[in-house]
Amino acid sequence: MAQALLKTDLGLPNKRSGKVRDLYDVTLDDGRNALLIVATDRISAFDVVMRNGLPGKGVVLTQISRFWFDYFSDVPNHLISTDVADVPGLTDAERQALANRIMLCRKTEVVPIECIARGYITGSGWKDYQRSGSVCGIRLPEGLRNSDRLETPLFTPSTKAETGHDENISFDEGAAIVGRELMDWLGKTTLDLYCRARDYALDRGIILADTKFEFGRVDGQGTPLLIDEIFTPDSSRFWPADDWEPGREQPSFDKQIVRNYLETVVAAGEWDKTPPGPRLPDDVVAKSIARYVEAYERLTGKTLAL
Repeated sequence: MAQALLKTDLGLPNKRSGKVRDLYDVTLDDGRNALLIVATDRISAFDVVMRNGLPGKGVVLTQISRFWFDYFSDVPNHLISTDVADVPGLTDAERQALANRIMLCRKTEVVPIECIARGYITGSGWKDYQRSGSVCGIRLPEGLRNSDRLETPLFTPSTKAETGHDENISFDEGAAIVGRELMDWLGKTTLDLYCRARDYALDRGIILADTKFEFGRVDGQGTPLLIDEIFTPDSSRFWPADDWEPGREQPSFDKQIVRNYLETVVAAGEWDKTPPGPRLPDDVVAKSIARYVEAYERLTGKTLAL
């Protein structure tokens, strides 16, 4: 099995790390300030990063995002290049290690609203509905089943949390944070993107149940840009359409295999969902990365060699 890239230590300024990505500041040859996003092979579950990763996962995430940024070329985004040769200040060895897993992006001020579109009732939305008959304060019809398709997709924003979980908020609460005009734009754009990607994916045998976006503004001004990743298995819930059956949880093209394994570890009393995460067995790693690759290949119609 190939070696997973779990961390980077590049000779670039202002490194910061999330659960999966490492970020660096970059000054381009033309003097512009840019952001380098490196998608590592780290994998997290229950907000804990596992000891080992999925080799090639960062490549899959980057290439799926690149595909969608190209597909939605009519919507402004932050992507400058995915070619590691365009990143100044790297050694040849670093360029080789980072090939196909970087995004060189415009720097933006992040809009502090996470934009979520839900076309099916599942996950936290299903739990919310069972408890209150609503999802994020939006009243829904009675009698819905787990994983039912919603007649009208929902825009359910949340706040961006620095640590821990994001907090679901109402549209009006979001408007109080960023202004009603911007909130209207975020809701309309989120649902438009979701519906277009949902229809595209369904033609390829994949249900896009829900997804989330982030937006940013250059110097805090102008039309927001799509930033971060879009329509990847880490930011979206993809289900095989031929296996969809409302009334139960659905198999998905993401880290579900990892989560299912970890639940057995928790049930056995060998882990309590706190750091550090356990090491994943080779078969769990192999099956999981295969699902990520399958999602890429079914969506793009291209093969991906890792």
